[in-house]
Amino acid sequence: MVEPAKTGIETETGLKREISRLGFAAISLNGVIGAGIFALPAVAAAAGGLFSPWLFLICSLMIMTVVLSIARAASFFAGTGGPLAYVGHAFGPFAGFQIGWLYAFSRVTAFAANINLLLTYAAWFWAPLGQGLARHIALTLMCAFFTWVNVVGLRRGMQAIFVFTLLKLIPLALVVLLGLTHLNPEVFTGAGLPAFDGLGETLLVLFYAFVGFEGAAVPAGEARNPQRDIPRALISSVIAITVLYVSIQMVAVSVIPELGSSKAPLADVALVLMGSAGAALMAAGAVFSVGGNCSSIMFNGPRMVYAMSCQQLLPRWFGAIHPRHGTPANAILFVGGLALFLSLSGSFVWLAAMSTVVRLLVYVACILALPRLHTMPGDRAQPFKLPGGYLIPLMALILCGWLMTFASSRSWLTTAAFSAIGAVFYLATRKR
Repeated sequence: MVEPAKTGIETETGLKREISRLGFAAISLNGVIGAGIFALPAVAAAAGGLFSPWLFLICSLMIMTVVLSIARAASFFAGTGGPLAYVGHAFGPFAGFQIGWLYAFSRVTAFAANINLLLTYAAWFWAPLGQGLARHIALTLMCAFFTWVNVVGLRRGMQAIFVFTLLKLIPLALVVLLGLTHLNPEVFTGAGLPAFDGLGETLLVLFYAFVGFEGAAVPAGEARNPQRDIPRALISSVIAITVLYVSIQMVAVSVIPELGSSKAPLADVALVLMGSAGAALMAAGAVFSVGGNCSSIMFNGPRMVYAMSCQQLLPRWFGAIHPRHGTPANAILFVGGLALFLSLSGSFVWLAAMSTVVRLLVYVACILALPRLHTMPGDRAQPFKLPGGYLIPLMALILCGWLMTFASSRSWLTTAAFSAIGAVFYLATRKR
């Protein structure tokens, strides 16, 4: 473990260490499973047909190289910040700030986009939520709810995450269970390999169905045993997600052979298995799935802002701890307010282009930090060890570099612009 004097832990004494390994697994799971799984089965089926379940497995093996690398970095730290702490300690405060700055704002943008998507799904049950005043009121109430839940206490925030986890998994698990009797044996014995042309782009799309796990590493300062629990939670959650994704895809392509042409694949599968009630159940599942994603973002996003304040990279106001609830209240209020503004204004749309590049930059920076973290002084008792030394991080680095080649020039320009704005803000804060 890196020395506490360098992690900012001494400034986190007001935080309550109450998050268990199961809690971190729930944060990671909610950060990964959003709306994507309700549409991606059709994308996979169009590219691979009966082989498509194994495409999810291939993507899982790819992302696992990154997961293991992040788990290794997390095992050195007990303070809040996640990637901010890893990169900052390896390459200095400016590099850490840039990673934290870009990651935090990409998370706020994702929350704004997701909360709008949640109401789009909810409009299936009540049409006025689709537009107009009712939608704006609902956006305000939802943002206020997620902000309030996280301000009033760590336990309330975690309870919301656990509830959303349960509600999102029930419809998906029900589809798997009811569809087991419909499994096509050819999925296991006769699935032919898909055409190589375009397979890379398909894997890229499916790859992003697994990202978001790294958010669980951010609130390490509120963990009971962060160096042990976070690495194990990251790995176990991605394994569980893989089992779920592969199972869903097996059922989906077995129930609907022409799944690749479906616009709402899981809703169509549920319709076959359970009738009109199944379609309604999938719509509800989508609402809770996106809600869980929003809950996870609102939990770990403010912790990144708080961590930057603890390291004197942002004004001290952002690092204030609520005297009663023991939560980073000012950071939560700031993120909640900004998310509400973006949700209502719609200006977040052009910012969404940077989210892909930022995620890959975070992964690359954390991987590159590993050799430096390994040699830094401090009590590194029993850190999470990787088999093969740096072989797995090297594979993860090559994978991320390959995926970056698919990013658009607009994504890079948007990321560079925000990075420049962050640099100005950083210099102004440090000078003050």
